[in-house]
Amino acid sequence: MQINGAKQQRGHVLLIAGDSATRRRTVQVLPSKNLAALSMVPVSALLGSNVPSDTTYLDGIHDQNALQVRLRTAAATPGPLLVYLSGRLTTDRRGQQLYLALSRTTASTARYTALPWEWLGTELRTRPQGLTTVVFDLAADKAAWPLLREYGTLPASTAAEVYGVVTPPGFAGDEGVSSYTRHWIEQLRHAPERPSNSRLHALTVASAALPPGALVLPGIREITAPGYAFGHPATDRPQGRTDGPAPQPVVPRPAHEPGGGRGGTGPAPGTGTVVVPQTDAAPSTQPPPAQPVFVAQDPRPHIHALAQSGRHTEAAQMAQMWEQYILQTDGFDSPKATEWVEIRADLAKMSGNFLLATQLWVGAGRTRLVHQSPDAPEVLSAARSAHYCWTQLQDAARARECGPELISLLRALPSLDRRHLTVAQQRLEFLHDTPDGS
Repeated sequence: MQINGAKQQRGHVLLIAGDSATRRRTVQVLPSKNLAALSMVPVSALLGSNVPSDTTYLDGIHDQNALQVRLRTAAATPGPLLVYLSGRLTTDRRGQQLYLALSRTTASTARYTALPWEWLGTELRTRPQGLTTVVFDLAADKAAWPLLREYGTLPASTAAEVYGVVTPPGFAGDEGVSSYTRHWIEQLRHAPERPSNSRLHALTVASAALPPGALVLPGIREITAPGYAFGHPATDRPQGRTDGPAPQPVVPRPAHEPGGGRGGTGPAPGTGTVVVPQTDAAPSTQPPPAQPVFVAQDPRPHIHALAQSGRHTEAAQMAQMWEQYILQTDGFDSPKATEWVEIRADLAKMSGNFLLATQLWVGAGRTRLVHQSPDAPEVLSAARSAHYCWTQLQDAARARECGPELISLLRALPSLDRRHLTVAQQRLEFLHDTPDGS
């Protein structure tokens, strides 16, 4: 959002923290911490412009009309505008409309105490093209998620560039700055120059450990559109090195997507198309090609090789990008999408991230249980893997958070060895008597 010319107009940054998103005492998004982290970033980096700017922080606001006034004031700024929103996405009981829950919003009062999402588009629709960016980091509650999946998007305004993620219900987030926002900030800090908005979003999605099924906007097909090199025009790629290897693109354009068998990182039949990362190579001084270079191969052996060599971050990034592609081409509950969730769970286990591995395996098991019988080998394998990873969790608080979901899955599988359920129940009882940090 660069503003050129002698007559530069004043810009505005509007940061909005809605209600925290928690489920069964499990934190998904803490908007206040996200805003606190953003307050440490220079306004010029947030806005992508050096014009004089105003910044408005709205943390703990509970009056929807007051929020609308602030939004309207920000929309009236003549220069570049960034609107950031974080919190819980919910619905009203009557109209089935989406709302950003505020600090006093309940299920019965959303129409009067929350921000109707459509107000965002209404207030921004008269803005000039190219001057407005909307970034959101949200978690949908159980009422909002089905409606959000039906829409398949979360529009803000045709006059704005819109970027962000919505986490589905049931997945624990960080008890600090949430993953998308944290990595968005890190990309701003480490880039030798401020990336374009689309590239910033693409790099963030690649590096953040998003839960399976998270709604990402723009999606993988838009991020990796022809003529773009991982989220920005290939002819406009910033030159220079960063503090470490930049996340590399996975550009899935498969004639035959990976399939077959249970999720795993080893070789499997079928071919795909993947850009193989070259993170150890020196930066090229030649202009980048107009189109990404494609290598026809099944991505899973390459992902497995990265993980086996200790390059866990790169492996996880590549798997997550492929998962996002499959989610958009085959659907949230498709067998291929579930396989990629299981691949990510394997990778998390290999890297020692047993919390994420447990959550992913439980999610995979529940998804398979919707479409397969309780005694299906894939369902039982997912449950056993989830139980094992959960037993490896050393943090008592995190283990307590995951325990109920795991036990619920184990109870739904009568053909599974009952010792799994008994051991899990006994450990959860013990954990409730264990102080945090033990």
